[in-house]
Amino acid sequence: MRTRNAALVGALCAVLSAVLTACGGSEDPDAGTNGVGKLEAPAIQDKARAAAQGAETVHLSGNVVSQGRTYRIDMRLKKNGGTGRVSLSDASTFELLRVGDDLYLKAPAGFWARGATTAPSAAPSATGKGDAAAAAGKLDDKYVKVPADDPSYQQFKGFTDKNVLLDGLIGLHGKLARGEHGTVGGVRTIRVTGAGGSGGTLEVSLAGTPYPLRVQRAGGAGQLELDGWGKDFALAVPAKEQTVDYGKQLHIPTGGQALPAK
Repeated sequence: MRTRNAALVGALCAVLSAVLTACGGSEDPDAGTNGVGKLEAPAIQDKARAAAQGAETVHLSGNVVSQGRTYRIDMRLKKNGGTGRVSLSDASTFELLRVGDDLYLKAPAGFWARGATTAPSAAPSATGKGDAAAAAGKLDDKYVKVPADDPSYQQFKGFTDKNVLLDGLIGLHGKLARGEHGTVGGVRTIRVTGAGGSGGTLEVSLAGTPYPLRVQRAGGAGQLELDGWGKDFALAVPAKEQTVDYGKQLHIPTGGQALPAK
C-alpha cells in the first residue's frame, strides 16, 4: 500500500512540474504575465513611464504632500486637459477644469470669501465684509475662468496636465531595485523601489500594458492610485451661464502650489 501511495505522489509531482518550481514549491509569480516582472528595475520604470506617456487618459486619486501642504486629489486627465477635485488639509475644496488653454476653477462661496481681495467683473466693488461676501456669492458654484496671465494659472494648470503630473510621480529617487510581486485593485503587479523605499515606490501592472497602478512618493509625500488607463471621458468648456470671468487678479485662498516635477 505504501509503495502504491509513493508511486502516486511521484506521478503527481511529475504532472505538476510544468507549473511548480518543484514538488511542494511555489508558483512562478511571472507565469501568465506581460513579462515585465523579470526585467531589471530601471527597465521596469522605463516601461511604466512609456506606457503612461502613451496612454490617452488616466484617473489619478490620492494624497500628495507638497511644500508643507497636503492635497487630496481626484483627477481625470487627457492630453488636452483634465477635470476633477482638489481638497486641502485646511478643508478648502475646489474643482478644476481645463480644456486646451482654457482653465476654470469652481468652488463654493465660502472658499472665495476666505481670500477674495478683488471683486470679479460681475460683482460690485468689495469694500467691506458685507461687500466681500456678496462678491464671493457671485462666484458660488460657478466656473471662474482664470486668465492665462494670472499668477495662479500655471500653478493650477499643473494639476490638470497629464504629462507634468505623471513625469513627476513616476520618477523614483536613488538606486532602483526590483521588489516583491503584489496586487493593486486585483491586478498583479511588480514593485520597484528607489533608495530602499525612501526614494519612492512604484507598483507596475503585470497584466497587459505595464501601466503604473500605485505610486508612493519619496519621503512619505503621499500615495496615489492610477487607473482608468485609456478610458475616455467627456471634457468640454462649461456653458456661458455657468461661468464667471473675474477679469482682474483675484487672490485664491489656497496658496495654489502645483505639484513639483520631481
